[in-house]
Amino acid sequence: MKTFAELLRCLARPGVVELALISGRTPMVKTGSGFESVDDTVLTAEGLLAALQGLVGEARASSVSDKPSQWALRLEGLGPVIVGALRRGDVLNVRIVRNEPQAAAPAPAPAARAPAAPAPAAPPAAPAPKAGQPAAPPAPPAASRPAPPPGGVPAKSKAGMQILPTERETPEPPPPQENIPLPDEEPAPEAPKGPRIVVRPESARDLTMLLEDARTVGASDLHVIADRPPLFRIVGELLSHGEPIPAGTVETMMLPHVPARLRPVLEREGSCDFSLDLHQAGRFRVNVSRQRTGYKGCFRLIPRETPTLESLGLPADIAKATHHHQGLIVVTGPSGHGKTSTLAAIVDIINRETTHHVLTVEDPVEYLHSRKKALLSQREVGTHTKTFASALKGSLREDPDVILVGELRDTETVRMALAASETGHLLISTMNTPSAAKTIDRLIDLFPPGDQAQVRVTLASSLRLIVSQRLLPSADGQRLVAAAELLPGSVALGNLIRDNKTYQIPSLQQRGKSLGIVRFDDSLADLVRSGKTTLEIAKGYAESPDELEAVVTGKRPGAPPEPPAPGEGGKQLLSKMGNLLNRKSA
Repeated sequence: MKTFAELLRCLARPGVVELALISGRTPMVKTGSGFESVDDTVLTAEGLLAALQGLVGEARASSVSDKPSQWALRLEGLGPVIVGALRRGDVLNVRIVRNEPQAAAPAPAPAARAPAAPAPAAPPAAPAPKAGQPAAPPAPPAASRPAPPPGGVPAKSKAGMQILPTERETPEPPPPQENIPLPDEEPAPEAPKGPRIVVRPESARDLTMLLEDARTVGASDLHVIADRPPLFRIVGELLSHGEPIPAGTVETMMLPHVPARLRPVLEREGSCDFSLDLHQAGRFRVNVSRQRTGYKGCFRLIPRETPTLESLGLPADIAKATHHHQGLIVVTGPSGHGKTSTLAAIVDIINRETTHHVLTVEDPVEYLHSRKKALLSQREVGTHTKTFASALKGSLREDPDVILVGELRDTETVRMALAASETGHLLISTMNTPSAAKTIDRLIDLFPPGDQAQVRVTLASSLRLIVSQRLLPSADGQRLVAAAELLPGSVALGNLIRDNKTYQIPSLQQRGKSLGIVRFDDSLADLVRSGKTTLEIAKGYAESPDELEAVVTGKRPGAPPEPPAPGEGGKQLLSKMGNLLNRKSA
């Protein structure tokens, strides 16, 4: 029995244009010669509905009725496809068609045609007009001709998908065209590259459907704004879909999801943050705020599965830092560049491989870690504790081995984090800083001058690893890839921090490969060499673009010009000697 993913891969076979899945029948594909079976297993309505839910979302799949529904989306490895679904009684009919423009094939010769069923006699051809007489009116278009009788050709949907008759139903003419949503056959030339999806009109009134749309197309964020169309952030670009949503509708969509404890905060401060878990659409980090035209909601999509370092494209050496029994690990980078996902991957390593007690303090809780070997206690600021600092203070009496703090925001939180890292705990956290060297400066500068000497001593002995990461578009523009800078703790780094010589850290990074140091530009160069991104994209993120280009291309910046052609060097030398002699004689 083939899985649904294996059936989808049948669309990649040459000549296959459609995958037909009908409950009570075996899976079939359509080629130029007709339909052929690709598996001996008879499909059930329950199994086919579950497969459709995984493809277009639970809310959309549950809305399938006797009126054909269609969605246009992009599948990895297949490109743009059109998914059509129709339910007649107990029979569920699903069609998946490759949405690619194809050249029209020449019509076969009349003699080669074999009618499948008797057809009504064609009307006699109109005689050619005589000279001076007007030409006969043209034949009516195909859309105005009567539908074929039962037993003729199968009905077709607007996208060209045939609805084949089953044992429990008889073929009938296609429904009125206005009942079938029309997907975009070809994107406009100015449309950005990336996945596309057709948002049905009812999605503008249903937040769950919009969130399912965002997850289907691989968006990282969804913005729902009063009097604006929904905006999906795909590969770093904001793309609008559908019609503007009225301010009253946005308010009706947003406010029921705001927790009761945060509604006074929203009224008083104008914004609030929380996590949202919808069974159909998944888990999200949410910010709801007021702005000029009304309410606005920003939804960060949290993957259903806990990521790994390999799936994130990060160096495996990060896992080595989890073997320390105490110290400080900091993941840094701009906002929206995957720091929380990296934290989740590190915690998952500890959860899989150790029996430690891991205590997390987040605002809000994003990834929900399942129970494995370790004991995990996840606390949320505002729900389970008042502040990060108070949670850290209390955590020291809860017998933790590993403490995760969502973000080092203020002096008090950093003070408690450094204290915890010195008292036999491994503390992991994030900061919004652009590089590893500037992270150290930020940690020290948070304190008053009188405390900075002690902070340097503590940081020099407790720092285990700084990971600074950025997400940049891939070479094909379909996804994001990660570039990471690693600065592990070492004696040399500790001496620079203790002696207030952090300005020499870039020099240490230049010569510190033996210490496990990975420079950010070296990570970019590896991405370019492996074809994951382009040199032009990488130069936009590099600290030294010219040096990066030199490393990738093999040409040193400021290299001397090419030597002159044979014979040209002697002429230039004679000319210079002549000029010199003329000046001396003058």
